Parts: sequence; structure tokens; C-alpha cells
Amino acid sequence: MTGNQITDVVLLSMKIAGMAMVFAIPLAFVVAWILARCEFFGKSLVQALITLPLVMPPVVTGYVLLLVFGRNGPLGQLLEGFGVTFAFQWTGAALAAGIMAFPLLVRPMRLSIEALDHGLDEAASTLGAGAVTRFATISLPLVLPGLIAGSVLGFAKALGEFGATITFVSNIPGETQTLSLAIYSLLQSPAGDRAVIVMISISAFLAIGSVLLSEWVAKRIGKWGRG
Repeated sequence: MTGNQITDVVLLSMKIAGMAMVFAIPLAFVVAWILARCEFFGKSLVQALITLPLVMPPVVTGYVLLLVFGRNGPLGQLLEGFGVTFAFQWTGAALAAGIMAFPLLVRPMRLSIEALDHGLDEAASTLGAGAVTRFATISLPLVLPGLIAGSVLGFAKALGEFGATITFVSNIPGETQTLSLAIYSLLQSPAGDRAVIVMISISAFLAIGSVLLSEWVAKRIGKWGRG
């Protein structure tokens, strides 16, 4: 594998993981807020369903996605009428990565929201602050560390997703072949040892870099909050 090919795989992996987070993070935050603040019938079942991608074999999740979003699936046929295709496309890889990362996004966010001091919100309310103002100036800054932690875990998971991705969108170079799929392909080749080491090193660098960046951002937010 040439240097240009490795670069293409890395950029595609970043694109897929990034797009997965763009759509998954807002939805995860809403779900986390509902689970933390609301009591409703079936809440435990909802929490179990959210955790399901983590406890099921990833290939099962990929197969379910193929049944639902494939060209013969109910949602796949519906979306194809609007020009949206997931099966065997990079968009499908992003969908699979986002679903597999979703539980890792929700849990840290929910814990941060549950830890909020409701007294601060009530005090701001008595002073005349509206709901949007209270959320933007009190709640959101306090839950940002949890949001960042969840986002980093989710991004790292999306970056390294394998089972659901290969089952749903296959391993197509230039279209769905992410870092983990490229490593898998290279392991099948006797001449792929050097490229595998390069790919693994890049994966480790991206993962460690993401965590260090999140720690730095969290510290900056903490200093800003105390200031």
C-alpha cells in the first residue's frame, strides 16, 4: 500500500467518524437529557435498547442495518426514492459507526446531566432568566465535560468500528474501507506487514491525540467556569 493510499484511508476514516459524530452527538444529548430529567414508563427498556449495540456482536448490528437500510429494506427503499443510499456507501459506514458509538455518547452525557445542581437553575429562574438563557449559561457549561468525554469516546469508537461496518457496507477501497478494514485486508496479505504497522501506529496516534485534546479542552472549560 502506497503513501497516497494510506493517506486516502486515513482521510476517509476521519470523514466517516466525523460525519457519524455530527449526527449522533445532538441526538445523544437529547436522549441523555430525557433519560436524566424525565421519568416515564419503559425507561429501563429504552436504556437497555440504547446499550444493545455494545453488548450484541457488531455483525448482528450490521446485519440488522442491512435488512432495514439495504436496497431491499423498508427504509432503504424509502430513502432511495429521495436519492439517499446507505448500503455499500461511505454514508452507510457513517451510519453504522454512529450507531455503534451511540451508547458511549449517551452515558457520560447522562451522568453529567444527572449531576447538575437543580438549585442553580431554580435560582436563575427566580431572577427572571428564561429557559433558553438558563440552559445556555448554566446547564450547558456544567455538562460540557461530560459531553466532550462522550464525544471523544464516540469518535474513537467510530474511528475503529469494524464488525457492523464490514457487514453493512462491505470493504470497498476508496468508498467504505476505513483504517480498521484496511488493517484487516493487509493482514490477509503476506507482504502487508509494514503497511499494517503504519496503519496501527496511525490509529494509536489518532486515538491518543483525541483523548489528550479532550483533556486539554476539559481543563480549559474548568478554568473558564471557575473564572
